[in-house]
Amino acid sequence: MAAGLLLAVATLLAGCTVGPSQRPPVAVRGEHMPVPPASAPPTAAAPVPLPVPQPGFPTIEFRDCTGTLATAVPAPADRVLRVGCALLTVEADPAQPGLGRTRIGLLRVGLADAPADRPPLLVVGDSATRPSATGAAILAGQVPVELLQRYTLVGIDRRGAGIDDLDCGPAVARSAFVNIDPGGDGTLTSLNALLEQARQVVQDCYLVHAGALSGYRTASTAWDIEQARAALGVTQMSAIGVGDGATALSIWARTHPAAAGRLVLDGPPNAALDEPDAAEARAAAAESAFDAFAAACAAEPTCPLGADPRAAVSAFVGRLRAQPITATDGRRLTAGMTVTALLTGLSEPAGWPDLAAALGQAQNGVPDALISRLVPLVTRGGEFDIALATDCNDVQRRMTPAEVGDLTRRWRTAYPLFGATMAQRLLTCGPWPTASPAPVPDPGTQLPPVLVIGTAHDPRGPLENSRRVASETPGALFLSWQGGGTGAYPRTPCVVAAVDTVLVAGTLPVDGTLRPP
Repeated sequence: MAAGLLLAVATLLAGCTVGPSQRPPVAVRGEHMPVPPASAPPTAAAPVPLPVPQPGFPTIEFRDCTGTLATAVPAPADRVLRVGCALLTVEADPAQPGLGRTRIGLLRVGLADAPADRPPLLVVGDSATRPSATGAAILAGQVPVELLQRYTLVGIDRRGAGIDDLDCGPAVARSAFVNIDPGGDGTLTSLNALLEQARQVVQDCYLVHAGALSGYRTASTAWDIEQARAALGVTQMSAIGVGDGATALSIWARTHPAAAGRLVLDGPPNAALDEPDAAEARAAAAESAFDAFAAACAAEPTCPLGADPRAAVSAFVGRLRAQPITATDGRRLTAGMTVTALLTGLSEPAGWPDLAAALGQAQNGVPDALISRLVPLVTRGGEFDIALATDCNDVQRRMTPAEVGDLTRRWRTAYPLFGATMAQRLLTCGPWPTASPAPVPDPGTQLPPVLVIGTAHDPRGPLENSRRVASETPGALFLSWQGGGTGAYPRTPCVVAAVDTVLVAGTLPVDGTLRPP
C-alpha cells in the first residue's frame, strides 16, 4: 500500500508549482477539480522521516454512537464508518486549577473494520467554524480511504461547544452584534449602545460561569490536547488543526515537542497580532474571500447575483439599511444580518452556490433562506458565544468607543463591505477582563517538521498570517493554496496529496510550494 500511495502522491504533486498559478475563477471552491497533469516534479531535498504513528490504547471509554451521527454525517459508498463518543474531564481553567473541572467531548471515527488500536489522528477545529468534535465525522467522509486505513480520526470539542455548551449571552445582545450597521458612521451614541450590550453579555456570562469564563481561550485548548493525548494512550500524537485550532495545536506542540507526531497546521492566524491589527487583517481577508466568491459566482451563467456580484450585494446592503425585508414568518432581514451571513458563509466554499442563491432570493423580496443561515449562529448551542469568548480571551487590548468610531470611518472606505462591521465588533470585547498570556516556549530541535498551509482567500485571516506562523515555527514547511474558505484540506487534489504525504507516507513536500486549486 505504501508504494502505491507514494506513486499517487508523486503524480498529484507533479501538477503543483513553486511559482504563480493561473486558475479559472470557479476553481477557488476546490470541489470537482481534475487531477493535475503529470510533469517533472520540483527538486526536493532528501525526505525527512517523521515520527511513526503509534497504536492507541485509550484510558477512557468510547461508547458506540454510530447511529446518532449516521444520518447527520452520511458516509460515501466507498467506506463504512464506526463512531465512538467519550467525555474527557479537564480543568475549567488550566491557569486557575481552583475553579473546578468541566467536561469536553471526544469523537472517534474510523473504518468499521479497523483494529481497536489503530493510531489516532486528532482533529482540532476552528472556534468560529467547526468547534465541535463532529468535524472529525465530516472529515472522515471526505478524506481518502488511505488516510482512514492509517488512522482513526478523533475530534475534540473546543471549550464552549458540544457537551460543554457555552450559552450565556442574552438574545438581545447577540441580535445587536449580528445587526451591526455595515454603513454606520461611528457616532458615539450608537457605539456606546453597542458597548452596553457587550457589558450585558459579560455580566450574564459571569453570573453563569464566574471566573471560569477565562478558560474559554485557545491556550486552554492546547492544554486539552495534551489531556487528550494521554487519554488516547500514545506518547507521540499526530494531529491536524484548522484556523485557531491550528494555533492551539501549535502551542501544544511547542510546549510538548517530544509528544508531537505528524502535524498539519491548516490556516493558522498570526496569534501575535493584537487589536486592532487582528481585526483589520480579518477585514482585509473577508474582502478577498468575497472577491473569490463573487468571481466563482460570476463564472457561472446562472449566477443569481448577475455579472457583478460585488456591485449587486453592495447595492442590496445599501437598500436594506433604509428598508429591511420581512420574511413570511415575520422575521426581518437587515443590512447587518446580511453582512453577518456573508462572513459566516464565506468560510465554506462548498456552500457558496447556496449562499448566492439565498442572496438572490432576498434581492427578489424572499429573505427566508438568508435569515435561516444565521440560526446556527445565534440559537442555543450555536457558535456566537464560543467565538466571542475565545476571541476576547485571546487578545489583550480593549478599544474605546472613540477609537472604534475612528476605525469605523476609516475602514468603511478601505474595506467597503466588511470594514465598518469589523471595527464595531471590537466593542464586543470592551468590557471583557484581560489576562496576561503565558509565554510559549521555544521547542528547539525537539519539534518534528510541521506542515503549515495558508489559503489565499480565507475570510478568517490573510495567507500572510499563516506564512508568518511557518517562518516562526522551527523546521516548518509552508504550502499555499490559491483557493478560498477556512481550511484547505481536503478541498483539492494537490492539497490532499501534500497532507497525505505528511500524515500517511511520513515524508515532507517541497517547502514554499504553491498549490493551484
